[in-house]
Amino acid sequence: MGSGLGGLCCGALAARHGLEVLVLEAHDRPGGAAHGFERRGFQFESGPSLWSGLGRWPSANPLAQVLRAVGESVPVVPYQEWGLLLPEGNLRIGVGAEPFLEALQQLRGPAAVAEWRAFMRWLEPYCRAAASLPLLAMRPGLGMAGVLGARGSATLLRQAPRLAALGGAFGPMARRQLKDPFLLHWVEMLCFLISGLPMDQTSAAAMATLFGEWFEPNASLDYPIGGSAAVAEALVRGLQRHGGELRCRAAVKQIRLDGNRAVGVELENGEQLDARLGVVSNASPWDTLGLLPEEGVPRRWRRQTAATPACASFLHWHVGLRGDRLNELPIHHVWVGDWQRGIGAERNMLVFSMPSLLDPALAPVGHHLLHAYSPANEPWELWKDLEPGSSAYEALKAERCGLFKEVFSQLVPDLADRIVLELQGTPHTHRRYLRVHQGSYGPAIGADRSPFPGGSTPVEGLQLCGAGVFPGIGVPPVAVSGAMAAHSFVPLAKQKALIQELGL
Repeated sequence: MGSGLGGLCCGALAARHGLEVLVLEAHDRPGGAAHGFERRGFQFESGPSLWSGLGRWPSANPLAQVLRAVGESVPVVPYQEWGLLLPEGNLRIGVGAEPFLEALQQLRGPAAVAEWRAFMRWLEPYCRAAASLPLLAMRPGLGMAGVLGARGSATLLRQAPRLAALGGAFGPMARRQLKDPFLLHWVEMLCFLISGLPMDQTSAAAMATLFGEWFEPNASLDYPIGGSAAVAEALVRGLQRHGGELRCRAAVKQIRLDGNRAVGVELENGEQLDARLGVVSNASPWDTLGLLPEEGVPRRWRRQTAATPACASFLHWHVGLRGDRLNELPIHHVWVGDWQRGIGAERNMLVFSMPSLLDPALAPVGHHLLHAYSPANEPWELWKDLEPGSSAYEALKAERCGLFKEVFSQLVPDLADRIVLELQGTPHTHRRYLRVHQGSYGPAIGADRSPFPGGSTPVEGLQLCGAGVFPGIGVPPVAVSGAMAAHSFVPLAKQKALIQELGL
């Protein structure tokens, strides 16, 4: 249920293992938060804009591993630079260790450079430990050891002390090594971009993986040609190649239970579908609860799941622009208003992406498209009592989204004269198209308190995947969650054979 990247990874892998798979999607197209849409010739993205590890093999990115497993790939354009609009000034920083050090030298001087070098030397063994984990080898209830065998288990044993440290939050690790205020702010910003949480709650494993990719020689980011929708389409091709099926406009009304076992679903149109092995929900934990009948679901699990804290939501700004004299801009900019307010303060961070700079086919000739969003910092409480389309709703939308234009005009002073199309999105928009509780980014489960829950449930035959379960929020984690859900229905021998085939 749900064709977000987690659901598609689950469905494609399960089909690749020979299972009969049907993926149900309420929307008219697949992808979830990664779907795309067209307006007047502009091919907009609804979600992810920062990608890495898709353009090379071997790759530590679990999404790249799933794509390879199902015989698919996505053409990418690599790039090495992004822009930052920070309280310290407007910066252009290259991806990788040396470009960052060059910018840091100009901004903070040699002492900060030395501090960062020492931090990266200290962090390097943890990055290697994180890279040693073939996350597709994870299996519900078994971990990795049973899948990797003796040789892989020996590797895990050697890395055990560092892997244990990576099980917590990244903040304490960073604070022990870094004192320069800008460097701490920099790490905080990266953490929030990855997880929607401050660094004292962001997974250390996720950050070690990020630094391991971004700060290796010849590091780059990848933009998939066709945008995030092209990634979803590649997973759909992999699903269908192996006999799986995708049905859009097929909203699920209820998960059907027989006692304590999931035996199928009922669609909103009244159709009932039976499941031979089980059901996988790519919906959020809260929305999955809403699909389950009261009977057959343990009350304690229902209460715990309902009480899961939620990250804030998003504002979105989709714009079509006359594109002359814009080609010198980096594809991405991140804006931070005030470090002292806290990185997660509402409307204190914005992300801008202009992918048509790398993929001109996304916009009409002579034009560019721009997608901007406020990353998990827009409070649902501001919007919950407003009716979409009402005068109060439209007024608040114009006011809140006006910040996008104000900030981007710093880079493009004649922005207002260039705009030929403008669309604004709110938490209600996010909730409507993604069918997600409060338009949330996902559960606000801090790594300083507990890990994300696993995908298994007390309902027999019901598995969860997506941003609501381990490893958590973000593209690589949801790919892992999808793989784990698929492998919960697959014999151990088949999973081991896949890991060996991929060379993981």
